[in-house]
Amino acid sequence: MTENNEIPEVQEEVLVQEIPEQEDFKDKYLRLLADMENMRKRMSREKTESVKYSLDSIVSDFLIPLDNLDNALKYATNDQASAELKNWALGFEMISTQFKEALAQHGVVCFDSLGKIFDAHHHQALEMIESEGEEGVILEECVKGYKREDRVIRHARVKVSKKSN
Repeated sequence: MTENNEIPEVQEEVLVQEIPEQEDFKDKYLRLLADMENMRKRMSREKTESVKYSLDSIVSDFLIPLDNLDNALKYATNDQASAELKNWALGFEMISTQFKEALAQHGVVCFDSLGKIFDAHHHQALEMIESEGEEGVILEECVKGYKREDRVIRHARVKVSKKSN
């Protein structure tokens, strides 16, 4: 009978030794599950960010021809232009408006800079012009700036005032 009593004691000893090991495996398993879930969330967030930034890059490429179209329209609608040219310009102005509306539907809008204080997050200074007024005020906007939500897609290129000596 003593032999039978020894066997359960040995099994009990083995079980007592295996319990911390099982807890360790369980803890590692739960940590791996949490790591996998965090990785899934991070990859989803990174994919969304990547799509958003690639859209911003594509939109930025379309802004240059849109600016050129607007500049051409400024010259085509002046007083010296012929009636026929003004009619053509009216049609192209409608196309330009449609482009801007399509951009606005995707949250892309131009922002005004003229008369505002220079902000390096929104503006790129092309030139400093001596002025009697307040320093750092935008006097001329050479190229419009665009943003989507709170993110600047293209900085406005501006001329900024500085104090005259």
